[in-house]
Amino acid sequence: MLQKKKEQPKEKLKLHPRNKNRERYDFRQLIESFPELSAFVKPNIYGDESIDFADPQAVKALNKAILKHHYGVSWDIPEGYLCPPIPGRADYIHHIADFLCRNNYGKIPTGPQIKCMDIGVGASCIYPIIGNHEYGWSLIGSDIDPVAIESANQIIASNPAMQGNVECKLQTNAKDYFYGIIRKDEHVDVSICNPPFHASEKEAQAGSMRKIHNLNPDKNAEPVLNFGGQNHELWCDGGEEKFVRNMILQSKKFSGNCFCFSTLISKESNLKSIYRVLEEVEAFAVETIPMGQGNKISRIVVWTFLNTEEQKKWKNTRWKTATSR
Repeated sequence: MLQKKKEQPKEKLKLHPRNKNRERYDFRQLIESFPELSAFVKPNIYGDESIDFADPQAVKALNKAILKHHYGVSWDIPEGYLCPPIPGRADYIHHIADFLCRNNYGKIPTGPQIKCMDIGVGASCIYPIIGNHEYGWSLIGSDIDPVAIESANQIIASNPAMQGNVECKLQTNAKDYFYGIIRKDEHVDVSICNPPFHASEKEAQAGSMRKIHNLNPDKNAEPVLNFGGQNHELWCDGGEEKFVRNMILQSKKFSGNCFCFSTLISKESNLKSIYRVLEEVEAFAVETIPMGQGNKISRIVVWTFLNTEEQKKWKNTRWKTATSR
């Protein structure tokens, strides 16, 4: 029996205005781009076309369709690896582009001479896909998992537009963020990171179970991880707070290599300690950018060690020749 239909907005207003996923999913168009999605599309309890978001195969098919339709990318990931919600990932890239815009005389610097580093690129290679497609940036992805790097490089190899513009490297020391990835003389315009959220495997499993039970009305059903995720993708010792703290401490030693560093912060309670560490390392400027989709609220913290004169020099040398919009 159909339930009384809720009034659904035509646009997801919390998403960034340039986000291609801002409108409700048009399953007809998505199926045209990726016909295999049709097997998973069926009416939901309100009679609208949808997929079962508790089914990992359906979620993966939806991602393949979105990436093909909006970004022209052929995409796949190994079984059991994190299948990222694309709208939120795209929002991070668009908000970072706006940050660079505010620091570049009101113009977004675009083109391959703008270099972005993704710490923890994952098997999905999702941030490089969006950053390269939307703004033409060059991207460096790093990860401690050889299988994730192999998968990311396979995605690059399958998409000619990314070849020569996206490079993914294995980080051989799990304690390092920038060492071994950025060369001593290399310049990166911005680093991005979606850190592991949980502090232990038990905590990560509990969080995944809550998501699954919220999606699946059958509380007796055997739980399946709909978005997947390897241990290192979901949790690390000390969780988000410790991961970001260590990254900030290490970023100080690369202060001249990078115009700005950034990270997602999911837990608002972590902000206080993160601001304290940024003060300890004497970051010249810090900005917090609110970001939200649906009922989830998160934020991006951006910091730089370059003073006003150094920032100006960076913009006038590296960004002056970049294509701006």
